[in-house]
Amino acid sequence: MRTRTTATAVVAVLLAVGSAACSSTSGSKGAPAAPSSAVTAQPTSTAAAPAAPQTPAEAGAAAPAPAGAKPSGPPAKPDAATTAAYIAALTAIDPEIVSDKPDRAVSRGRDQCTSVAEWPNDQAKLVDLASKRFTSAKHPEGFGPEKSARILEAVRKHICPTY
Repeated sequence: MRTRTTATAVVAVLLAVGSAACSSTSGSKGAPAAPSSAVTAQPTSTAAAPAAPQTPAEAGAAAPAPAGAKPSGPPAKPDAATTAAYIAALTAIDPEIVSDKPDRAVSRGRDQCTSVAEWPNDQAKLVDLASKRFTSAKHPEGFGPEKSARILEAVRKHICPTY
């Protein structure tokens, strides 16, 4: 919450500075405009809070890795459209995978991406991990190798396509 408050204050300061710089002075020619009290009352450092994220990658991920670098850790949370496509893909495989817990399915998908980054060329291991990771009350031992392979495909396509 403090970050949002700080970010709001920084945006307000930037807007105040921008509008003060763009307005004409009412005094004599060449006289600088007096600074707004809002500008002097607020901190002027823009390093306190970055601008609002514009893309899903910016929302929770660090700076992009250099070309050829191996991804590590889970990817950023997907945006709403990506989440919807991912949930639809899982539901098409078996409705029990998602059940009534789409947030859990997204979390498990992001965790699976960590495994994809660690073993990118070991399909058998990744399918086994998907089988262990994606379970439900009716499928406590997973959904079997065929469905787990399809789950892995959906995870790679929607959650971590660059892994």
